[in-house]
Amino acid sequence: MFDYLIVGAGFAGSVLAERLATRSNKKVLIIDKRSHIGGNAYDHYNEEGILIHKYGPHIFHTNSKDVFDYLGNFTEWRPYEHRVLASVDGQFVPMPINLDTINKLYGLNLTSFQVEEFFASVAEPVATIKTSEDVVVSKVGRELYNKFFKNYTNKQWGLDPSQLDKSVTSRVPTRTNRDDRYFTDTYQAMPLHGYTRMFEKMLDHPNIKIMLNTDYHEVIDFIPFKEMIFTGPVDEYFDYKFGKLPYRSLEFKHETLSKEKHLAAPVVNYPNDNLYTRITEFKALTGQEHPKTALVYEYPQAEGDPYYPIPMAENAELYNKYKKLAEETPNVHFVGRLATYKYYNMDQVVAQALTLYKKLTEKSDEAIKKPAISGSASLVEKLVSRDPAKPKA
Repeated sequence: MFDYLIVGAGFAGSVLAERLATRSNKKVLIIDKRSHIGGNAYDHYNEEGILIHKYGPHIFHTNSKDVFDYLGNFTEWRPYEHRVLASVDGQFVPMPINLDTINKLYGLNLTSFQVEEFFASVAEPVATIKTSEDVVVSKVGRELYNKFFKNYTNKQWGLDPSQLDKSVTSRVPTRTNRDDRYFTDTYQAMPLHGYTRMFEKMLDHPNIKIMLNTDYHEVIDFIPFKEMIFTGPVDEYFDYKFGKLPYRSLEFKHETLSKEKHLAAPVVNYPNDNLYTRITEFKALTGQEHPKTALVYEYPQAEGDPYYPIPMAENAELYNKYKKLAEETPNVHFVGRLATYKYYNMDQVVAQALTLYKKLTEKSDEAIKKPAISGSASLVEKLVSRDPAKPKA
């Protein structure tokens, strides 16, 4: 008998497995339909011996010391600050938009004060910020919106920014200084030996068993367990009772070149040209030295593995129906991006998993102190109904 059956071996499932096994001495079985652990953060060495991320670049950044220190138990860190260029008007300019972006794009020599005035002069007043288009045009105006955001968003989401919730483009800042880092979080680093090595250490415990290449539907009736932690798509768990939740997917095309370096930055965005949205050069992320280099091209698509929940009002309404079912399902805990239909970063998923572990521990302690009361809602039901905690912004 397993104490917990965990569906999914990505960040959410692996963190909870590690905590439950090492801190609570629980017997845990992890099931994943893929052939590897690590979820979308899985990395491996290709045929040329270059460390690549199978599912596109995963850049770790967080403002949470707790999350950073927790993962540091399983990996050494390589300091890394991510930088991105965008191909616009035949030039490669910094993204997010900053002082250098404007000066290079328009052949100007503005100061920080002057570029702030420039943004104010081109910004379009928007009474109420509702959509992704509203966010951008209210900050930098229509022309920069068209150059950097409109077509990129169309490719990425298959929708015009005017149809998407403001949260999509709100993630990308606009700067009046020369800071060309993509993220400004306190902690920015990459696992020194890769994500997969980190996951292997996280799950290296006798209380943890792993079944790969396994769809949980095929074995759930044969495996005895007390509680389940589900990190897959919440609509799938409930057999799409209210219909499928919409996602965007990606196709990754990997390429190895016989040269040491190819791109001018670790990632180059292509908002207006080509069918792909960006190209990543992995050695720039990992710091690996190798005579050849490996790239990945990302092609957004409607069908395929679910990667990005589509933030639209009607989708949120549909998810809330599944959320209510999840809250009413005893002894099943839904955690992670797919299970809660939220566009989480890696650190946010870790924080959510650590928070759920704390709640499960409190539940166990409470169960020891108090006898069960017939007819009352179980503490598990109450716990999974709460909104997941996020790390500090």
